Amino acid sequence: MKNFTYSISTVVHFGKGQISKLGREIASRASRVLVVYGGGSIKRNGVYDGAVAQLKEHGIEWVELGGVEPNPRITTVRKGVELCRENGLDGVLALGGGSVIDCSKAIAAGACYDGDPWDFPAGKAVPQKALPIFTVLTMAATGSEMDNIAVISDMDTNEKLAFGAPACLPSVSILDPTYTCSLPASQTAAGTADIMSHTFENYFSPVETSYLADSMAEAILKACIHYGPKALATPDDYEARANLMWCASWAINGFLEMGKPVAWSVHAIEHELSAFYDITHGVGLAILTPNWMRYVLNDQTEHRFAAYGVNVWGLDPQLPQRKLAEAAIDKTREFFNSLGLPATLREVGIDEEKLPLMAKKARTGSFDRTFVPLSEEDILNILKMSL
Repeated sequence: MKNFTYSISTVVHFGKGQISKLGREIASRASRVLVVYGGGSIKRNGVYDGAVAQLKEHGIEWVELGGVEPNPRITTVRKGVELCRENGLDGVLALGGGSVIDCSKAIAAGACYDGDPWDFPAGKAVPQKALPIFTVLTMAATGSEMDNIAVISDMDTNEKLAFGAPACLPSVSILDPTYTCSLPASQTAAGTADIMSHTFENYFSPVETSYLADSMAEAILKACIHYGPKALATPDDYEARANLMWCASWAINGFLEMGKPVAWSVHAIEHELSAFYDITHGVGLAILTPNWMRYVLNDQTEHRFAAYGVNVWGLDPQLPQRKLAEAAIDKTREFFNSLGLPATLREVGIDEEKLPLMAKKARTGSFDRTFVPLSEEDILNILKMSL
């Protein structure tokens, strides 16, 4: 294991009815907040009414910014920053899933920055401070409620880029699993794939001596495999929703990568799909991940995939390593299929036209440090495998 420093200060209130603690938590840190949300679902599932009741009860003033996109746009971030400045706001409250929370992080940082907030994802600046961020989570997927990362898109330039800084870590997150029960099946499925992909990115690392983190990663994967189908079959299954929600937070809050270098492969490739075609992030990950696995399977990596097959899928450890590895990859594809997720790019309207450009834009120096280093040609081959 490598040296590391781990610090996470987000206060999490988990469980049914925990929104009752939101007003008190906000009031201790802010008095005027920007309430950020996406479509109308929060006004149907009780999240909006619950949050507003808390704001009123604790004398907190607010301004609203609705309509955040599934892949949040920099144009929306800029609008939020302007609202914060015009109204003298001192906090940001995100009501929604990862896209809403990511947008809120960028707004909170942008409101404390003199330049354009696109400087953050573009790598021109790192947020040094941000307004306090509060979240009420409505979808188990990205884990943005418990990490300091935000992913923002500029559709004019077909760029989807991430940035992160300690200042962007949410102060308080309300995690009530009942708020996810009304999600469409497609979003539950995509969220499950997203959680698993985060876990894979941390699990498949050149360092294999972080036993605690790897064992926890395997437990998260097993929980997704167990509870994902349950949440689809019985949407109001509280235990299924609760386990998926907690898995989402721990898949990406930094714990799984402690003690080992992690450079993300599949996410970087998928960001190009979303940047050019605006597809659902979890769907893109479900399409790409098994093909990435097949592409990087070789004599040096087969033992890692074999361990995944034994420890997560319960495959027979007496089988040859290569057979175990291949079976584990097949199981992964079959599971995503069972959730009703697309298996090919063509199913989501993507053909070969822009694959070379996406491979070129995806390839950065981070791919020199991934589980298996990948060239631009390698990335293109994975995209072609996914057609």
